[in-house]
Amino acid sequence: MSSATPTPGTSPGRRLSLAGALRLRRPSEIWFKPALSSVAAVAPPNLLLLALGRLDLAMYTMAGSLCALYAHHRPYPARARTLARVVLGMLGGVAVALVTASLTRNAVVLVTVGALLAAVQKALCDATRVGPPGNVVLTFISSATLFVPQTLGQIPGHLALGAAAGAWAWLVGMAPALVRPHGPERRATAQALNAAAAHAVTRGTGDGHAPARAAGYAAVQAAWQTLLSLPATGDRATTRRALERLVVRSEVALTAPADADPERLRAWAHALRGAGRIPRTGDAPGPAGELLGADAELATRPAPLWQRLGPLTPIAVRTALGCALAGYASLALGIGRPYWALVTAAALYQANMALTWTRAVQRVVGNIAGVLLFAALTPLAHLGQILLVLLCLALNFGAEALITRNYWLGTVCVTPMALLITEFAGYQEPGELITERAVDTLVGALVGFLAAVVVTDRRAGDRVERAVSAADRARERAARLLAEPAPAPGALEAARRGLAAALTDLRATADGAAGEWWGRALPQERVVLAERSGHRTLAEAVRRQAARPDRDTGTTTEDVRP
Repeated sequence: MSSATPTPGTSPGRRLSLAGALRLRRPSEIWFKPALSSVAAVAPPNLLLLALGRLDLAMYTMAGSLCALYAHHRPYPARARTLARVVLGMLGGVAVALVTASLTRNAVVLVTVGALLAAVQKALCDATRVGPPGNVVLTFISSATLFVPQTLGQIPGHLALGAAAGAWAWLVGMAPALVRPHGPERRATAQALNAAAAHAVTRGTGDGHAPARAAGYAAVQAAWQTLLSLPATGDRATTRRALERLVVRSEVALTAPADADPERLRAWAHALRGAGRIPRTGDAPGPAGELLGADAELATRPAPLWQRLGPLTPIAVRTALGCALAGYASLALGIGRPYWALVTAAALYQANMALTWTRAVQRVVGNIAGVLLFAALTPLAHLGQILLVLLCLALNFGAEALITRNYWLGTVCVTPMALLITEFAGYQEPGELITERAVDTLVGALVGFLAAVVVTDRRAGDRVERAVSAADRARERAARLLAEPAPAPGALEAARRGLAAALTDLRATADGAAGEWWGRALPQERVVLAERSGHRTLAEAVRRQAARPDRDTGTTTEDVRP
């Protein structure tokens, strides 16, 4: 759901291109998974409420049901934990909203609380890297419930509905494990192989080799993070070891693209798509102590949450200020649902100003098109509540199926779905809904973007400096170990992964800072030098690791099944 990050050399005009913001991409490989999960999680609670004649309670069940949209890229042990945390986070936001709604009906207070909740949700989702759809779904639900009349006595029952639906969403999210228990980690490994193949095609010197190399290392780093989230012992350890050898082959191809065979890499990736044997690389499997050692695993562990929240302060302030001002502006215009403007502003804020501008364009275009689609669907929806529910389910599927092509295309379905949900509690005047949603979209996008312009991220340059220093330290550590004739078991592996992680973080930090406005000049020369020297050292480390003799007494990859 995020737009592509601009490279440091991208001009401001290209970064703010309208055509680039609306350009369609290839769909995600697993676009159907969140789409089907969403329908499977939402349909039973809504149809049950319809049968009971209490469709007005659907807002609370959808709070839990929409949690099924999260964590589709994570291995199932990690997915179980992530989904549980998302459900608890969703219920926490809804609880704050319900208590606030029961204590006051002052619209200014409600908007203020909604803006603060949005800022907290944004910061936590970014810090924990929960992945798409990020904070937007959480903010939509909590902001909407703020403006539903409530009493303290109703809160336990409404939270219980959300918890029950959340438990069902957890089961829906975990259900594919029964069919392909190793699907996510196989898919992450395949993506690393394909990214390495794309870089190998350039031979390391052709057009687009630098972006291809950066994308390759990012995919490899993501694959390592996925594999290292799996248990190091038990049944999954054998599969994990086999996949790790394929990721190592991706790293080898990235460091020596001219010697790599792109077709072979793609063939391995293709073999991982199904449920067959994990392909054998033909390489000597390294010692288990080095490949799965504790030192290497510790090298990839994230920093404590409080340290990750610090750099997110500017974007949290942007979110709080932008959402609050958007909601106040909507109130000043007499709009009855200011949370629409609030949610529009919350959806804008990305890693930097260039991406925030792109998201603003996508949001406005998608919402306006969605309002027109709602106008066309309204006569059909008013034929009966069953049609209303079925239309919402169809739009829910369409939103998740299309949003990976481009954010604006997904919101073409999200907007009419949100408008139809307001009719679960009773008939709403279509003309009024259309007018208010269109105005709130424009107000939220304009005010939210202006708030982002005012609240600049002046620490972006400092983060680049720290990332360069971290990459230099990681390179020096790896170089010292390479100079030793026989480094300690696991030490070089840990240093290699640490260097790869530092270089990936440096590129992501530099790209993010390049999209900020009004900041001080970035140390571009230091970034380039750190990347060049770091990749040279990394290439030497990978070649040395790949050349180690076979001392493994375990099972070969040929014998491993998914």
